[in-house]
Amino acid sequence: MIQSIGMAAFSAREPLVPWEFTRREPGPRDVVIDIEYCGICHSDLHTVRAEWGKVDFPVVPGHEIVGTVHALGEDVTRFKPGERVGVGCLVDSCRTCSACRQHMEQYCTTGNTWTYDSIEKETGRPTQGGYSLNIVVTEDFVLRVPGSLDPAAAAPLLCAGTTTWSPLVHHGVGQGSRVGVVGLGGLGHMAVRLAAAMGAEVLVFTRSENKVADAKRLGAAQVVVGEGRGSLNHYRESLDFIVDTVSAPHDLEYEMRMLRLDGSLCLVGVSPEAHAMPRASTFIGRRRSITGSLIGGIRETQEMLDFCGQHNISADIELISADYINTAYDRMLRSDVKYRFVMDVATLKGAVATV
Repeated sequence: MIQSIGMAAFSAREPLVPWEFTRREPGPRDVVIDIEYCGICHSDLHTVRAEWGKVDFPVVPGHEIVGTVHALGEDVTRFKPGERVGVGCLVDSCRTCSACRQHMEQYCTTGNTWTYDSIEKETGRPTQGGYSLNIVVTEDFVLRVPGSLDPAAAAPLLCAGTTTWSPLVHHGVGQGSRVGVVGLGGLGHMAVRLAAAMGAEVLVFTRSENKVADAKRLGAAQVVVGEGRGSLNHYRESLDFIVDTVSAPHDLEYEMRMLRLDGSLCLVGVSPEAHAMPRASTFIGRRRSITGSLIGGIRETQEMLDFCGQHNISADIELISADYINTAYDRMLRSDVKYRFVMDVATLKGAVATV
């Protein structure tokens, strides 16, 4: 077994602490990765606080992983030692269902394997994530990270990047599109950068006056501060597509009214409570739709990484040490980060497990 140290939660009420654990021995098609950086996603916090259901504690979160190849199984052909690679939210899937055959492994109908708090097929043990020194992943779920990108700032692309890229591509966003982005946080700031680089005219909708300058720096053509009828009526029937990144319940009526004929509103933020839904006439009157999107498949995640390498797109980050993680969680709850915390995993080396 491969020794590791990670920052782990032992219950929903305790802070994360250093924990010594083991990774599986690599099989013929496995890649052993020395982790350099791991992004801190809001999903990590929801999981360790058991806000999305039962958690198999202890759990090491983290699914925005960038590192270098340390070792390879004997049958691996796609990677070589020392190569910079990434791992996102998935480490396996069934490979045979209709979704997997379309390279949409995130929608696997028979059960995919998440990077943490899932069950590892090879051992039957819980998976552990990227707040740790290393990880062992089958080669089909390892991604190449372009050398042109700063590795720390590239880490959030593995979740925040692909989560916003997938719906933009699916809905045909490109030159001449008029796209709204609701919320400017970890997901929102990536949506702005990606949509603008695709050639869209981007409008950002935020409640924070202090984010106006950032939104424009990221590529927004216009920024609207506020919400509801007074702020949004001016933009009625002016947008082709809206990506809503807000993870709190809110009224979708006025967002829907900003859509043109056949426009779509896509939800990527996960609210713990139900949104207030638009009236039926708001859908019917312009053939509008509400959709949702879940991260991205492995193929489209690699396409997103390649696109980011070509256009020099990465996340705005605040680099933190491992012992700052609990403070980072508290700040994340207050939206006190622009726009993604990333852990420098080297700061875990030499950590002494406290449990």
